[in-house]
Amino acid sequence: QVQLAESGGGLVQAGGSLRLSCAASGGTFSNYRLGWFRQAPGKEREFVARITRSGLSTYYTDSVKDRFTMSRDNAKNMVYLQMNGLKPEDTAVYYCAAGVQPILTIADCDYWGQGTQVTVSS
Repeated sequence: QVQLAESGGGLVQAGGSLRLSCAASGGTFSNYRLGWFRQAPGKEREFVARITRSGLSTYYTDSVKDRFTMSRDNAKNMVYLQMNGLKPEDTAVYYCAAGVQPILTIADCDYWGQGTQVTVSS
């Protein structure tokens, strides 16, 4: 059983930056593939980014490519999402997730954090 806890959300102006963190506990962290998802009001939860177990490979949805960077520190059981050039359409609750298979959809994830709110003002 893996527990995930996100932090780092907040209110930022368009063009600004935030760094989300997700702390993991209760399992062998390096065994899990990790992902970030987000859910805007009235919309379905959507995939944002994923990272392999080693941290050597990442993949992003097109709308955040070249603006967001996902990373992980297996020694600290931490995963991060650096968000630059934020836009109002990035406003959402952001969730980190863990799974044993490659992450692209909600169904690929076995564990979820509680989410952290990101609000981007125009």
